[in-house]
Amino acid sequence: MIKLSVCLASHNGEKYIRRQIESILGQLGSEDEIIVSDDSSTDATLAIVRSLEDSRIRLFANNTFYSPVFNFEHALKQATGNIIILSDQDDIWLENRVALVREKFRNPPHRWYLLVTDGRVVDEGEQVTHESIFELIGTGPGFFKNLWNNRYMGCCLAFSRELLEIALPFPRSLPMHDMWLGQLCELTGVTEFVPVPAILYRRHGASQTEFRIRLRPWLQIRRRCSLFYHLLGRYRKARMRIFKVRP
Repeated sequence: MIKLSVCLASHNGEKYIRRQIESILGQLGSEDEIIVSDDSSTDATLAIVRSLEDSRIRLFANNTFYSPVFNFEHALKQATGNIIILSDQDDIWLENRVALVREKFRNPPHRWYLLVTDGRVVDEGEQVTHESIFELIGTGPGFFKNLWNNRYMGCCLAFSRELLEIALPFPRSLPMHDMWLGQLCELTGVTEFVPVPAILYRRHGASQTEFRIRLRPWLQIRRRCSLFYHLLGRYRKARMRIFKVRP
């Protein structure tokens, strides 16, 4: 049986989270789950999630990570599915998202497999501002390309449980969770980019993630060196799993 785990990290998401979760629930089977890990929300987010009253929703409240990276890590640690899909709290899934993921994972090309689907960019009122995330930010494969300027967007990712097992726990110095997952799979397995829109990516003033953030060059270099170091360490462990060699 293939079970999907949708991992959603929430924080003060009362404005859009109902719309997002409802767009997901309509596509899931009875055996699937949505993991909602909430990071110190002070608005009505928790009440909205509880009001949906769906047994497939597993809510983890009262967390104080103050970090979307480690809030997502917490959500991932609770996942029990064979396939993991990431979700932001303020996007909308198009009706083809789950069907596309299931199709691609029916015969995955590698045990460590990560799928990246395209999406349309919309504003607060759900009006399309860009037809393709891929075209807008130059999404595509390439380890060193993405190491310096990450183009793996978490809201577009789905991946195998086997990849999750080597990705956890996250390094404490990790810049972003999506960069870690994408780059780790680039080294160890297969990443596939499918230019089919499967989400509406909502950009607004309170977005938790924003792909135009730029760091100072020295800080960028330091973070990328740390990321590279940890990626090589996990790559070594992944190879040991294949050959059943004890570290």
